[in-house]
Amino acid sequence: MELLFFYLVAAVAIIFGFLVIKCQNPVNSAISLVMTFFCLAVFYVMLHAPFMAAIQVLVYAGAIMVLILFVIMLLNLGAETKRRYAHSVAGGAFSGLLVLLTVLYFVSTGDTVGVQGAMTPEVVEQVGHTELIGLALFTDFLLPFELASILLLVAIVGAVVLAKKEA
Repeated sequence: MELLFFYLVAAVAIIFGFLVIKCQNPVNSAISLVMTFFCLAVFYVMLHAPFMAAIQVLVYAGAIMVLILFVIMLLNLGAETKRRYAHSVAGGAFSGLLVLLTVLYFVSTGDTVGVQGAMTPEVVEQVGHTELIGLALFTDFLLPFELASILLLVAIVGAVVLAKKEA
């Protein structure tokens, strides 16, 4: 039953992922991307990672998609943009197929099944997902976390400066 549910959610994710690149209207494409994000959240729940599923929905399907929709509405992309980039669809399809074949090759020839790390399922059940993520984030990955926050701050300041010049 779980395998059937996985295949159903995977099919929905693939269909909506295809609709992201196939929709003519950017807003419809963004809504398809939201549905793809929800399918990814379901995969996280199936992997017994409810915290990651909640973050997927809150951060990506919520905040990032609102930001993308605001940018789409502010830019008001019209038919000119559609005509200008229509020739690159074949190149994008070829690149996507090449990446897919490369991933399939490495997955089929690799020894990824059965590899155990330091965080076994027993440790995760005993300590908890959220505590382990926070511990890793603020001990082992503190520098990349702080660098990402500085990068986001610089991007926000740059966006404010660019918006101020136009006004």
